[in-house]
Parts: sequence; structure tokens; C-alpha cells
Amino acid sequence: MIEIDWAGEAGRLRASAEGETDWNAAVARSLVRDGDKVVADIGCGGGGMAKALAEALPGTTVVAIDADPDVLEQAREHTAGLVRCELASMDDGAEPLRRAIDAPADLIWASASVHHAADQQAAVDALASLLAPGGRLALAEGGLPARHLPWDLGVGEPGLELRLDLAQDRWFKVMRDSLTGSVPMPYGWTEALTRAGLTAATTRSVLTETPPPLPPERLDGVVRAFRTRIERLTGSDHGHGHGHGHGHVVSDEEWLTPEDLDAWQQLLDPDGPHYLGRRSDLAVLSVRSVHLGHAPR
Repeated sequence: MIEIDWAGEAGRLRASAEGETDWNAAVARSLVRDGDKVVADIGCGGGGMAKALAEALPGTTVVAIDADPDVLEQAREHTAGLVRCELASMDDGAEPLRRAIDAPADLIWASASVHHAADQQAAVDALASLLAPGGRLALAEGGLPARHLPWDLGVGEPGLELRLDLAQDRWFKVMRDSLTGSVPMPYGWTEALTRAGLTAATTRSVLTETPPPLPPERLDGVVRAFRTRIERLTGSDHGHGHGHGHGHVVSDEEWLTPEDLDAWQQLLDPDGPHYLGRRSDLAVLSVRSVHLGHAPR
């Protein structure tokens, strides 16, 4: 069984919001329209996109909604009064979200949140029902696995990052299966938008690239992200307080081979000779997908 402690994730989500400012701003500008009056970010995490939406369209009411009070507090601090923050959960259906937004929304954004709903199609249906005529629902889900490392690191077998991605994919399946009342969704996100009654469903994928050598703060962020991913798969962070790395109850499955785990431990040891944080050949290459559907007018 896998269970995510979102209160323990709050700090990482805040860091993610701060580290993805440029991506959020670019996507927000592509989504907003001059006539938008109400915009909502459902499952807002650290509030990065909510803040970007408010900055992209000053004067618009932006509502940041999350189900965890600790996460929402981080969003409140990050957005610094630019948005209204409300506590509500997709798990409870459309009505709590409707009350939190306090009006039909012209744009709803949900990033990496619908896949935590036991019934993903029901969640998409609920979000679609909150749209004003002609409103848009944008789901940020999927894309391509990010790449940061050379294929051969000189530690362990080559292809370490590829095998980590495969382990995470298996972890994700167990996470989905662990949700009470989990319902499969054996089709893509544009199909889910269409089944929710939305029209002209499309996908646009956004590439982000930072070549090596990474600036020190970006390099630190990449190393922290790898550490979080390994902790997620090993359960080594139990008792400590975000994609999703802290406070998980993990299954008994061994996600990584002992050889790969040993390599990661060497790469993430700040005092060891192979520490990733001292390398100059790490990069960021990420492709994230945004799926957009329109409510009938």
C-alpha cells in the first residue's frame, strides 16, 4: 500500500512553486483570456500556477484550492495576497469546489492532481461542471520523463536514470491501486475531457531545457529531486515532514535492485567522491503536457 502524507509534502511543493516560475508564467500567459473573470487552480500545491495566473491577468479573481491545510498555507504565503486560498477536495465531488470558487470559472487549472483521484473520470467530470459557458479546463498530466544525467555516470551500471523512471512507473501503478475505490481510466486525457462534455480537446507539450553546467541553485534542486525520488521508493524518509517524496507508507516491493540503490546512495552522498552536486554535466530536459477542453457556449 502507498499513502501520501500531503502535510509532509508541503515544503517540497513550495520549493517546486518557486523553482518553476518561468514555466508557470509562460503557460499561464498562453491560457488566460482578456475576458476571464474567475480562474481556479485545483490542487494548487505551493501556489506557483495560481500566482502566475494572477500576474498574467491582473484584476481577475484567482482561487487556489487544495485539500491539505498545510499545503494551502504554503500557497497562501507564496501567493502573498494575489489569490484567494480555499480548502476543498476533489474527492468530495463538485459542490465543495463550486462553493470554494463561489462562481462558475472561466478557466480551471489542475496540475498533477487529478491522477490522485480514485475515479479520475469522475474528477474530470466534476471540474468540467464548474466551468462557465465557453470556459476552459486545463489538465497538466504526463509528458515525457525528464532527463538530467549522462547515460554512464561511472557509478553502477549505465542507464541508472532510465531504470529509476521504470521503478517510479511501477510505484505509480501501486499508488493508484492503493486508492480506495480506485477506477481504471484506460484512455488518454483528451478522451477524458471529451467524455466530460468538453469540446475541441487538444494537447500541447511544453519543453524546458537548461544545458550544463547548471547554475548552483538549479543543480541543488535537481539533486534534491533525485533524493526525494529515492526516498519515495525506499521509504527512508518516514517520520520526516511532494509529481511527491515525503511521508509515504510504501509497499513491501523492492523498487530498485540493491546494485542500483547502492549507486544512488553514492551519488547522493555529499561527503562521497561521486556526489552529483559537484558534477558539471547535469542538465534539465523536461517535456510536460497540458490537455485543454472547452465548455460549450
